Amino acid sequence: MASIAPTTTTNPALAAQAALLALPVTEERRMADAIRVLAMDAVQKANSGHPGMPMGMADAATALWSRVLKYDAADPTWPDRDRFVLSAGHGSMLLYALLHLTGHAGMSMDDIRNFRQLHSVAAGHPERGEHPAIEMTTGPLGQGISTAVGMALAERHLAARFGKSLVDHRTWVIASDGDLQEGISHEAASLAGHYRLDKLCVLWDDNGISIDGSTELSFTEDVLKRFQAYGWAVKRVNGHSPQALLGAMGYALRSRKPTLIACRTIIGFAAPKKAGTAGSHGAPLGSDEIDGARAAMGWNHPPFEIPEGLKALWEKAGSRGGGTRRSWLKRLARHPQKAEFERATAGRLPEGWMDALNAHRAAIAESKPKIGTRIASQQALAALVPAVPEMIGGSADLTGSNNTDVKGVPAMRPGDYAGRYIHYGVREHGMAAAMNGMALHGGIIPYSGTFLIFADYLRPSLRLAALMGTRVVHVLTHDSIGLGEDGPTHQPVETLASLRCIPNLHVFRPADAMETAECWELALRRADGPSVLALTRQAVPALRDDAGENRSARGGYVLAEALRPRQATLIATGSEVSLAMTARKMLAEAGIQVAVVSLPCWEIFAAQPAEYRDAVLGAAPRVGIEAALRFGWDSLIGADGIFIGMTGFGASAPADKLFEHFGITPAAVVAAVQKTLG
Repeated sequence: MASIAPTTTTNPALAAQAALLALPVTEERRMADAIRVLAMDAVQKANSGHPGMPMGMADAATALWSRVLKYDAADPTWPDRDRFVLSAGHGSMLLYALLHLTGHAGMSMDDIRNFRQLHSVAAGHPERGEHPAIEMTTGPLGQGISTAVGMALAERHLAARFGKSLVDHRTWVIASDGDLQEGISHEAASLAGHYRLDKLCVLWDDNGISIDGSTELSFTEDVLKRFQAYGWAVKRVNGHSPQALLGAMGYALRSRKPTLIACRTIIGFAAPKKAGTAGSHGAPLGSDEIDGARAAMGWNHPPFEIPEGLKALWEKAGSRGGGTRRSWLKRLARHPQKAEFERATAGRLPEGWMDALNAHRAAIAESKPKIGTRIASQQALAALVPAVPEMIGGSADLTGSNNTDVKGVPAMRPGDYAGRYIHYGVREHGMAAAMNGMALHGGIIPYSGTFLIFADYLRPSLRLAALMGTRVVHVLTHDSIGLGEDGPTHQPVETLASLRCIPNLHVFRPADAMETAECWELALRRADGPSVLALTRQAVPALRDDAGENRSARGGYVLAEALRPRQATLIATGSEVSLAMTARKMLAEAGIQVAVVSLPCWEIFAAQPAEYRDAVLGAAPRVGIEAALRFGWDSLIGADGIFIGMTGFGASAPADKLFEHFGITPAAVVAAVQKTLG
């Protein structure tokens, strides 16, 4: 069959489409047509959506889901299922149609009719949690393909840990031109090639169309050569030929590299005028075009109706993996690691995991170390990582600065995935997406590090982690002007505020080694969302010698109460808590009694009862102290409250000189309190 040429203003895709539609209608074609009609009908009813991609990729999806993908519609959470990621999430009706047709419970025809409506499981873009077979939330282009790299990494690591009899599955992705244009896809594809993730396969919807028109407007590189350079195997096929598609998928199954299959397709396939054009991408086709598409396909059924025989074919495909799953369950039942496998994949922490951390906290209380909280984090990890086998660390080429490695814990290497540390290279965004993929896969609790300022390089994946509720921990060090001489490019004055405003993200900024250990405990216990640990480069003194209760567990607490009724309350985070303690002592010597509140996690503190928060913050004038911008602090200190911190970008100098230069000193706190009290 001749390859389909890129679309131009004369739209030669229509001629190619006509030739394809003139071929005898096969069972595979009719199964794919069922996807097409559901996509165009649902988008038309919603008066919103993207029909073009599902119609164009219906043949590829049919080949994959009916012949190749390992799954069982009766149990969409079966641990050894293949993972399917619709990276081109705008084409969500492709996934919803597949789930409905294959007989997945919870995706009824009424759900399809309710596409893109409030509280519908068939949301505008696939959303994790709306249906158990939706592996992840997609829509922001580039995130799906990059998260899938983490899923593939997780599979390889868990296979090394538990053996092939329990873990032996693949990760499949449908990606768009836009996915491959996004910068994150370059990071992730490079990482996948380096680690030789041979059980990862991407089906690229190579339809030659973008929203603005032909992809030739902006996207002319040789994508296959690009992926070959990353270390991938590549194939180009006619995306409307079941035989060619199955042949390419068979090639991927045999490949010892990750595989990219370029599926040359016609966007909006079967639409008489809009096929092969941007007009079919992101809007309803319209009744005339839909009627024409039905006629072209020979589809004589009303909207939202699938003939029983065709639905039976699809449901047979959906149950095709049932025997494989049952065989797997038998292997699991007699496997010596059954209990450990089930614990890890359920996300339960092992028995006794806190013992070493409690001993570590007791040692901190005894020794009172003056160290950077990044060093304190590494010491906490030395207690936790041996006790929690699911913890997989890493860094974006800053291991020695982030202190995320643990002595004696080996790194993963290409072909050897038993290690528990990943060298991500300078790929912060790809790293964060891969972490999401590992967490979503199950059986792994990923953590990794970079500088806090580079949170901006990974923010979209961190936001998606918060939206999906994935358990990932980002160790973000060098958290203020306290990093010193590297200067304002590396000093994150605005970053804490920008992270704290992301819903469902816990931002921890511990004050000393004890709080750092406490915050690590809280981050690991948290199973419903991501955490950030913002840590210092510079050494900070120990402020507590109590190793009992985790005082950080309420987000904030009174570290030092006033000896008489409070005249002011000093509220600080991180490295500035010790500064507040020094100021408290100086004020006491001047006859002014103040309390010091440490606030390591605003989000947890905000969730406490009002009575607790009021008791901690007190009714006296409040002073906020943080080596960052004021943004967000008014919720704690009031619009008229005193703030000691940054008002702009930092500078290059030794840390102590910078704190003095910017007026973040005990003396400045004392002067501000004295001025307020008159």
